[in-house]
This record gives sequence, structure tokens and C-alpha cells, in this order.
Amino acid sequence: MFQIEAIRLHEIAMELAFPFETSFGRTSTRRILLVELECDGLTGWGECVAGEHPYFSEETVDTAWLVTEGELAQRLLDAELEGGGDCPRIFAQVRGHRMAKAALENAVWDLVAQRRGVPLAGLLGGARTKIPCGVSIGIQPSPEQLMETIAKELAAGYQRIKLKCKPGWDSRIFEQVRTRWPDIVLSCDANSAYRMRDSDEIASWDQFRLLMIEQPLWYDDFYFHAMLQKRLNTAICLDESIRNRRDALAAIDMESCRIINIKVGRVGGFSEAIAVHNAAEERGVPVWCGGMLETGIGRSHNIALSSLPNFSLPGDVSASSRYWREDIIEPDVTVSRSGEISVPTAAGRGFAVRRDRIEALTVRSSTVRGRARVLV
Repeated sequence: MFQIEAIRLHEIAMELAFPFETSFGRTSTRRILLVELECDGLTGWGECVAGEHPYFSEETVDTAWLVTEGELAQRLLDAELEGGGDCPRIFAQVRGHRMAKAALENAVWDLVAQRRGVPLAGLLGGARTKIPCGVSIGIQPSPEQLMETIAKELAAGYQRIKLKCKPGWDSRIFEQVRTRWPDIVLSCDANSAYRMRDSDEIASWDQFRLLMIEQPLWYDDFYFHAMLQKRLNTAICLDESIRNRRDALAAIDMESCRIINIKVGRVGGFSEAIAVHNAAEERGVPVWCGGMLETGIGRSHNIALSSLPNFSLPGDVSASSRYWREDIIEPDVTVSRSGEISVPTAAGRGFAVRRDRIEALTVRSSTVRGRARVLV
């Protein structure tokens, strides 16, 4: 058993190497909440993947900061811990706020892996030594620029191309991509941009032989996705709708999807992510790890999670350089020419945190220590 001695919150501002556009809008700079746990001379790190606005989720950087500092941090400091799996019980009284909870829980898992001298992936139950990587490509200013981007990512070795789409940037784009690259593994992600009135259009996408159509309808829906899936040969993949194991079971039993995207922040941390993974594996439903424009800290957690056996499809865990000119870890996450990332074998997350870089990027910070709080 052990207790956390201090929890430090850091909000950093990082400019993306390239703007990233989805049906939610265009992102050029990210506000990111990092949490740092101190215990017995060791430091565990977590990253909150909430965005600047409540578009993907109800959570934002500001709500996560508020609930972490005001509710979650003290609960964690007061608890005697055996491992990261204790966190859901410790945080249970606080409803929702899964991304804030995940940042703290994942940092505990990282800390425990360091204390035990084992890789984070191994502590989670992972067995893969390498993970297959796909890449998510945002909506581009023109089809020509999209083609250039796809060509660059294929040359870099990525095993699956995922295209963000929305009404007006879909069928015509898919046709152009398929015409140029008839055999690549191709999928699309709508981020809930469509409605049932668009079902004829979506059904026509079967012709493009997509690996999956990710979250085409409402972000909180199973029922209408089940109706749509009946019309499709192409698998629907659910993302935003899956908040926990119960949601995964409901979606599978209702035949709302044939694939599940697991984002560790979206489901509240590693404990629930493993539970979703196991539920899907028991029912023969493949999963993959989605990305949320993470820094190297969150990316290292995604790598560890992706080492579990049912992560059988290429995820969105791509190289640091795809998103950042300079990351906050070392070494950078890199992808091999065969489209794989090696799973670290060192104790903990396997990547050193660049504290000097974090300090240079920090716009606010706070330390919670016992019942006292020191603002910087």
C-alpha cells in the first residue's frame, strides 16, 4: 500500500505542427492539462484529453481543472492505494468527468509500473511487442491537398488511412481516394455529423470498401446506429457512444456496431478501457485505440493500452512528428517503415518527460498537497 504525496496540475499550450479539421471545426493550438503524481521519489504522469470546447464531450480543459483540483485530487491524496484499479472506487462519488478521472488514474498506473519495475504495457496485461499504426487525416482545404497528405502518410508506412468526413466532404472524396489507391486499408470518421435522413448516402459508401464507418450518427446513440448497420455491408465503429463496459455490451447486443474504438480518456481510465476491451474480446468484436491529439504523455499511454491482445486493428497512435514540431517526451514516438510502433520495455511508460519543455509551455499550474494548496 502507498499514498500519493502531492499532485501537480500543469496547463500547457502547444501549437500543432499542422491544423487539424473535423466536423467539429479546425484546431491549430491545444490547451492541455497534465497531472503529475509524486510518491517516494517517483513521478507518474497523466494527460487529460478534454478539448478547449465541449464539442466532442461535455468536458473541457477548464471543467477538468476545476473538478480535479476541487474534488478528485484530494480524494486520491487521502486514499491508500494498491494500484490504478483502486481509482474508480475512489472517484465513484463524482459523477461523470471521465477524462479528468482518466488523467489521474493513468498516472497512478504509470507510478505503480515504476514502483514495481515493470513496463506499463505489461502491468495492463499487454503482450504485443509492436503495435500496428494507422493515421487520422483531417478535412483538408482541397482534394488535391488531401491526396498529397495521403501519399505522404502511405510513404511513411502507415497501415490504415482514416479520413475525417462531413456532409459535402464524403462520397466524392472517397471515390477520388479509391480511384488512386484501390487497395489501401481505408476508413472514415464522421464524428456524429450525419442523421438518418442521410442513410441512403451512407449506404452508398459500401462501394468504397471501407474498413469501417466511425460514429456516423448521434454521439449518444445505439438504436439508430443499429438500424443503419442493418443497411450496410460496411462495419459501423462506435466511438463517442461507448463510455464504459455497459455501453459496449449494449451496443454489441443491439448490433449497433461491429467494431469499437477505445479511447482511454473517453471511458475514464485504464481500468474501464480494459473492461471494454475484455467485453468486446469475449464477444468477438475487434477494438482499436483512438487518438485525441495527445502529447507524448498521452500517446505513451495509448501505446501501452494498444498492446492488449484484442487491439487487432491499426489504431490512431501515430508518430509525435505528425502533430508536434517538438514533443514533451524523449525520445519521440516514431513509426517504422512497416507502420509499427515498438512497445517500450523500460519500467513505467517508457518515455522520459521533458520537464524543461513543460515548464516553458506552462500557462498555469497548481499543487495539491494534503489539505493545502499552493498556486503558482
